[in-house]
Amino acid sequence: MAERGRAELAQKRSELSRSLTVTMAVASGVAVANLYYNQPLLADMARDLHVGSHSIGLVATATQIGYAVGMPVFIPLGDFIERRSLVVSLFVAVGGVLAGVALSHSLASLVATSFLVGLTTIIAQILIPFATELASPAERGKTIGTIMTGVLLGILLARTVSGVVAQHLGWRAMYWIAAAGAGTFALLLRFALPRIPAPRGVRYADLMRSIWQIMREEGKLLQVSATAGLIFASFSAFWTTLVFHLGVPPLHYGAQAAGLFGLVGAVGAGVAPWAGRLSDSRSPRFVVKLSLAIVLSAFLLFWSAGNSIWGLIIGVIVLDAGVQAAQVANQTRVLSLRPKARNRVNTVYMISYFTGGSIGSLAGSFAWSRDGWSGVCVAGIGFLVLAVIALVSRGPAPITITSD
Repeated sequence: MAERGRAELAQKRSELSRSLTVTMAVASGVAVANLYYNQPLLADMARDLHVGSHSIGLVATATQIGYAVGMPVFIPLGDFIERRSLVVSLFVAVGGVLAGVALSHSLASLVATSFLVGLTTIIAQILIPFATELASPAERGKTIGTIMTGVLLGILLARTVSGVVAQHLGWRAMYWIAAAGAGTFALLLRFALPRIPAPRGVRYADLMRSIWQIMREEGKLLQVSATAGLIFASFSAFWTTLVFHLGVPPLHYGAQAAGLFGLVGAVGAGVAPWAGRLSDSRSPRFVVKLSLAIVLSAFLLFWSAGNSIWGLIIGVIVLDAGVQAAQVANQTRVLSLRPKARNRVNTVYMISYFTGGSIGSLAGSFAWSRDGWSGVCVAGIGFLVLAVIALVSRGPAPITITSD
């Protein structure tokens, strides 16, 4: 049986062509984009539902909390059931929920359906370990970098697309379009992805218990996850509040302009393959250190030149490049820890990552309502200081020593 399993894996690795890698990257981007359509739309949503900026910020927060909650529910299933079926089923589910967002006519229903969007659109975090398993060890960093390029483009272009659509068709139209896209990719991946049979004799309850065991044993996992979550918190604090900053003096821009900043930030997505190669050749930890310095410089620029459109443009490019490089390096680090439990390791990592994002969105909204743009910049820098502390700390000592 062991020989047969190795032979099947070798055959599947041969199926990880460049075109399949790109398909998985695009699918990951389409899935993760569902989390970010709302950010340029928050001001329009607030006007439509007659609520304030602090209250409508709950929409972005609920979406990311849903994502964090969905991870321990769905991602471990990648070590338990056949992954192609899991990915296709989740695309179908999120398509239905996106339609529910479009039909929401109260803040409560909008927050609830946004939570469900986050809960069901965790597809990228199943595809990344899937691709890592299919890739050869020498190309794992490169493969992760390619798929993370798709993820970052999805995050950034989601803002561009939603801003333009909202400007011309209204914010609800964006969610009908997203629902149609989810259905399209459910059909596409049903035929594009290879099918790897699920392990036999594995119980879901045992997998869930093993997550806690991995957390106790892998101090490095907790350290890397905390660092990544804090970096993403700074990123989310900026993007959640950008639409409000653009709408007040001296800038006076609307949702479409906020969305176009996503297109500007997409320039930074080009660093992902470079970060993957540098992680393979140098070390992922070195890339994380470099990324922290880059993201910090972006926030200093936002603080000093944030009332200038050019200051914001340059800062967004720098910010997104740094965050993307950090994500590639951090995920390369954690996915090397437990080859037989990559989905569970990725569960811990991504829960921390998007919990950080939800905290960042909430903190950014609060900072904006209290101290305006300078408060947002202070919040972002504060998260980065905490990330540096997490990176240089030794991390919790493992309770037991394993051979992984």
